[in-house]
Amino acid sequence: MSQETNPPQEIISIPAKEAPRKNKSSQISLEELVESLKSVQDDIGQICELTSDEKGLVTAFFEAFWKLLQPLARTLPVSTSALSEELGDVAQANVDPTGHLIVAYKDGGVKLINLNEETQRDLMINVMRDVMPKFKQLTSAHKREIEDRIKFLSSVTKELQRISKAFSNATT
Repeated sequence: MSQETNPPQEIISIPAKEAPRKNKSSQISLEELVESLKSVQDDIGQICELTSDEKGLVTAFFEAFWKLLQPLARTLPVSTSALSEELGDVAQANVDPTGHLIVAYKDGGVKLINLNEETQRDLMINVMRDVMPKFKQLTSAHKREIEDRIKFLSSVTKELQRISKAFSNATT
């Protein structure tokens, strides 16, 4: 013999619909609605155009970044404070010349994020704001290294030329 148990049924009272009130201040006329939709259409057209422009700029940016950074460094460090909290418990991060963010987590995991992707635009901007001053420091340091080598070579070359000239005069 089986017993069926019916779940208790709740009785929900639904209030009767009231007739819609016509409040002139909260009602939008058909003309205003159509105008609003036309404005939305214009905005969407501009969003498409701006997105296309942004994509081209990001591509050009990373091409130039790659050309400039590649001879100077393999990666640039990114401050963890520049990264969004949604990335999690980040131990360290670096950006490479191709626009990839290498994220190392405190638990030992590693994640590679392509900053060229449209979904990563805000992260890309945050990373580049953090990295550009470091890039400037890197180029300044590289320039100083070259200047120091030139200064050394210039001094040594002048002395060698004097010695060579004196030696040449002495042997002739």
